[in-house]
Amino acid sequence: MPPLDGPDLGEPAKKEEALLTAVSTTPRAVTPAPEAAPDDAMWQHATTLHAHVEERLAGVLQRQHGLGLSEYRALANLAVAKDSELRMQELADKVGLNQSSVTRLVARLEKAGFTYRDLCPDDKRGVYTVLTDLGRSRHAEAAPTYEQTLSAALDEAQQASEALGSLVAAMRAAFAPTS
Repeated sequence: MPPLDGPDLGEPAKKEEALLTAVSTTPRAVTPAPEAAPDDAMWQHATTLHAHVEERLAGVLQRQHGLGLSEYRALANLAVAKDSELRMQELADKVGLNQSSVTRLVARLEKAGFTYRDLCPDDKRGVYTVLTDLGRSRHAEAAPTYEQTLSAALDEAQQASEALGSLVAAMRAAFAPTS
């Protein structure tokens, strides 16, 4: 589905896309050093899984929806927040960015018309990022792509190696809905 009408997110997102198109979509095999401690070996597999999933999500979101992964995550967090707004620091914490990085992220989202900033009525020093209707629409359009790509990337990793397969299976079991 083509992206909604609206401004392009700009040069950082285009650079991210160019880098991602050169990256393989198959998880790389990890062979921890024989003397690696069990936690170290596990962590190496976890970071391999994370890198594989992030590469897939970022590439697909950029190609199909014109969104970088951080932009998508910001929109997703705002979409479920009370009144569709978060303080800048809350948003930074939720998307895993520092304060200056989230400021640049929000500036790109504002330029695209997906968010706007608002002052906190109780504390005039506090600044909220608020989701617009256009931002909500772009998130709603991209969410199924995100969810399908996430599941596919995890399925690929599960098939790629026994260690990654065990890691994915354990995480899925830990977060499976209970009846």
